[in-house]
Order: sequence, then C-alpha cells, then structure tokens
Amino acid sequence: MALADQDPLLLLRLTISSGKALVPCPSGDAGASEVPLAEATHLHFAGHETALPLTVPTRFISNERAVDLRSIYFAWLNRELAIPEYNASATTLNEQLAAAADADADEDSTAKVQNLGFIERLDLITWLEGASDESEYIKPQDGDAAAAAAPAAKTGAVSVAAKARAAKGTLDPRLASVYDAERRMGDRNTILRGVKPTDFSHVRTLAIPFLQKKSASASAVGGHAALSSSQKGPARRPDPIILLSPSASSLLRMSNARSFLEDGKFVPPDAQASTASMLHVQRAMGSIDAHRPIRFILVEGSEQFKPEYWNRVVAVFTTGQTWQFKNYKWSNANDLFKHTLGIFVGWRGEQAPDNVRAWGHRVLSTGVDRWRGGLGDDASRFRDKEVVEQVWKSIEASMRGRGWRANAAPAST
Repeated sequence: MALADQDPLLLLRLTISSGKALVPCPSGDAGASEVPLAEATHLHFAGHETALPLTVPTRFISNERAVDLRSIYFAWLNRELAIPEYNASATTLNEQLAAAADADADEDSTAKVQNLGFIERLDLITWLEGASDESEYIKPQDGDAAAAAAPAAKTGAVSVAAKARAAKGTLDPRLASVYDAERRMGDRNTILRGVKPTDFSHVRTLAIPFLQKKSASASAVGGHAALSSSQKGPARRPDPIILLSPSASSLLRMSNARSFLEDGKFVPPDAQASTASMLHVQRAMGSIDAHRPIRFILVEGSEQFKPEYWNRVVAVFTTGQTWQFKNYKWSNANDLFKHTLGIFVGWRGEQAPDNVRAWGHRVLSTGVDRWRGGLGDDASRFRDKEVVEQVWKSIEASMRGRGWRANAAPAST
C-alpha cells in the first residue's frame, strides 16, 4: 500500500473531500457493519477499501504527543458543536469507552478521546475541509517527495498523491496523470542534498578541536547556541486572535463579524443566525507581511484559552461593560488595554459610554450609520468601509508596535 494511503490524516481528508462515507466498525473487515463510536475498534474509509485501527497515532500533535485517529474523527464529527457541548460529548464518550472496557476484558482499557483545544480543533477542521494546506499542529509526512514523484500505476489512474497535491478530492483522470508525470521541483534543501550521498564525517573529526576550544569560553557558548537557533529557520507565525464582545447589545457579533471585517458592510447581528463559536477572517497587512494575507481567529469567549494564547490577542471589541473581562488574563480594563488594543463600535452620532471614554486613547471609538432596513439600504452603507479601514489600520499599527512580523509573533504581552 502506498505511503499516502497509509497516512490516517491524508486518508480522512481525501475521503471527506470526495464525499465518501467514514464508517466506524467493530473489526478491520471490509464488510463489517457500522457501530457507535464507543463500540468501534476500526474506521473504514469508503472508496479506499481500507480500515485503520482507531488507536493508530496521527501526525497531528497536541501537547507534544500524537493524537490518535479516534480523537481526530470525533473532532470532525462534532465540528459544528460549541465548546461546552463538544467538551460534554467528549466526557460522555470517554465514560462509554471505560464502561465497554470494564465489560469486555479484551477491550483496551486505555482507550480515550483526547480533548483538543478550540484553536487546535479549528486548525484541524480547516485542514480536513481543504480550506488550508498547512497546519502548525501537523508534522510533515515522511516520504512526501517520493510519493509525489512516483509515476501512476496505469494510464488514467487517479492516484492518491495527485489528489493530495490538489487538495480537492476528485480529479479529472487526465489532470491526475499530468500531475503524476511531472518532474518534482526541488527547493534549496533538496538541491543541495543532491542524488549521491556524501560522507562528511571527516569534517566532524577536524572540527572537534575547534569546538572544544570554543566551549571553554562563555561567550563562545552563547554564540554557538545562537548559531544552532538560526539553523532551525524561522518559525511559522501563529494566527492572531480577536476577541468579540459576548454582550447582546454589541453591534458586532459572530453572525455579522465576517461581513463587516472582510466585506466592509455592516448588517445587524440578528439579521442572520450563527451557531459558530469561532471563525476566521483574512486581511492583507503589507507592513507586517508583504507576501501573504494574515488569518485572524475570531472568538467571543476565552474559556478554553491556554496561557500562550494571550500573546496572540491583538484586539478586543467591547461595549464598555466590564463584566466581559471577568475571565480574561487581565480582568481590569486599564491593565487589559495596556497589553492589547480595545475597539468600540457604536452608532454614528451617538456618544460612547462613559467607561469607553474613561479608558482614553487605548480604546478606538468609532461608529457606523444606523441600519434603516429595506432593499435600498445597501447604497447607503458606503461609509461602512471607511470605518472598517480605520479599525484594520489601528489593529495593524498595534500589532507592528508589539512585535508582529512576517514569521514571528511576540513572545510575551
């Protein structure tokens, strides 16, 4: 079986993109019937005629350990659930797995669903849906270059490697055969490595006396550590986070945030329903990264935040109500807005609340035109884009001042 076919994450992504079924089974037999996830031991990938154990580790890394296939599949099944419902479902399944293990001595008593953080879950779902080709939590697959360069087994065959390259699922067979016949282009690492292995062990022998002399000097040790750090290359920049106000009186909620921040058009938050607990928007910020847009994660609450997530918070939308900050790292508004930008969006022509005005320049206060409704109202919303541009310019200036760069985020706030 090809390397791409054996990778659980890639098989899951390709099966989802092709619309085929994912069937939890009590055994690895192709004809096994579907059972609840608590009773299953294997996951059958329809269309690929293969089944993998649910305990098999994947390339998705959480808390420095590989997440098993059962946890990945569970996160995909419950992708529409809000954070509290997702956590409750994980607890229920773990109880069912423990009960099944007690009833059957052959069952694995260690079977358990790993509860992923909301940032990890969003990153995983985005990758599985094919909306993103990269993930900070997924390790590169061993042998990718060999799998991509291998020719098709027969003319017109749609290979898994070609599907993975396109990240689209079903491909036209002719296009797939073209992909399989392509000559793999190398980067600087593969080109410098060459096709003939070269033994440089003699260089290490020659270098040992020089390294020993340098290790005697503290300054040399520091320089050697800096060299080792630079060889690792630039780290992938994490996605910055924007916190929205959960208040019912807020003009900007999960239901209308994307329309406002991406399209530059304000619509009332109750005009369109939304059950999403998080979403992402993209914005080009040339002064920070001139080559690609920056993806922002929008959430309304910080209940599932890890301590390091606060380093990535770049803006907090507020209505002026201080209860919003109760569970934040900085529950005092004056301390909070020393570390991140505050934004208040109200109605144009109305005075901002007393709290917002008391917080001063640390909170950007702006307003949109009142919503008048009706089909002809779109033409009157031209000033919304001016407000959105003002908001994004303030966020960009704040991020730049706090150390955001093309491949780096601030280490602390």
